[in-house]
Amino acid sequence: MNHPHSHEIAQALVDWFTQCGKDYPWRRTTNPWAILVSEIMLQQTTIPTVLGRYEKWMQQFPTPQALAAASEEEALRSWEGLGYYRRVKSLRAAALVITEKHGGIFPESAEEILALPGVGDYTVGAILSFAWNRPAPIVDANVSRVFARLCNDYTPIDSPAGKRAQWALAAEMVHPSQPRAYNSALMELGQTICTPSSPACIICPVRAFCLAQNPADLPVKTPHKEITSLTHHDIWYLTNAGLLLEKQAEGSRHAGLYRLPQREPEQVRNLPLICKQQYNVTRYNVTRHLYLAEASHTSPKEGEEFIPLHRLNGIPMASPDRKLILRYLQKGEDSV
Repeated sequence: MNHPHSHEIAQALVDWFTQCGKDYPWRRTTNPWAILVSEIMLQQTTIPTVLGRYEKWMQQFPTPQALAAASEEEALRSWEGLGYYRRVKSLRAAALVITEKHGGIFPESAEEILALPGVGDYTVGAILSFAWNRPAPIVDANVSRVFARLCNDYTPIDSPAGKRAQWALAAEMVHPSQPRAYNSALMELGQTICTPSSPACIICPVRAFCLAQNPADLPVKTPHKEITSLTHHDIWYLTNAGLLLEKQAEGSRHAGLYRLPQREPEQVRNLPLICKQQYNVTRYNVTRHLYLAEASHTSPKEGEEFIPLHRLNGIPMASPDRKLILRYLQKGEDSV
């Protein structure tokens, strides 16, 4: 993948962003830690969602040392609602490395940044360009789409050949003296104008250089994984000691989070069904059946414990569990 006008495109994007770039809190800082946090938060999460959480989260953990000093449970609780909880675990692991290996000083070399847990090539380029204005390439989903259309390239963007071509073009095209503005412009172009459907080509700042004949047909991707349906049979067991919850074991999808205990279908066959909940998580379609349990036919299993109601707000849970628990506690059994 290459483009005969790569340098003209780079300058046009910088000029456009200087006049029209959006104002986000992570664009008002050159602090590499703050930029790392924003990049991790923005992975697979919409900008409006992050805008509602970023500044508050940074007040809680303004430095790597602050996050490193927090327990994993505190970190998970702070991330609740943002989803993809492995991200905050990796962020905390990176904070520990920065604190213990680098004395709390964020590393400045590409190699050392790439060695941080949870950091890949894109994040390295983002930190180098946004924190220190170094000409480093970036490629994410938005950038891939822009490149495919600019070059009218039908190579699947998630194929090895497609990825190599995109990174080569990114390295060639990055603005040598204004990479911070250029990389911001490149991402914003994909977010606001060169969108997945109905791209606004008529107002695109690089329209004159775009080679795409049918922009809406690009980019090409390999087929997505099919949605997997899951059915959970959970119990509601509330006593004077608290609500019975299970802490997810390491290696599970929601490791470290608390959830309502699961049971096999035959174990809940004779229990009253009090709730049916459906929700989607990544590539899973989940149906949860919630049953009312009592001491006469229920005993805690390994990993399960009674959590006093006053502690519920302080422990980490996935959003579907917390919403259901709060709904049930507030409205009572007959209203669920």
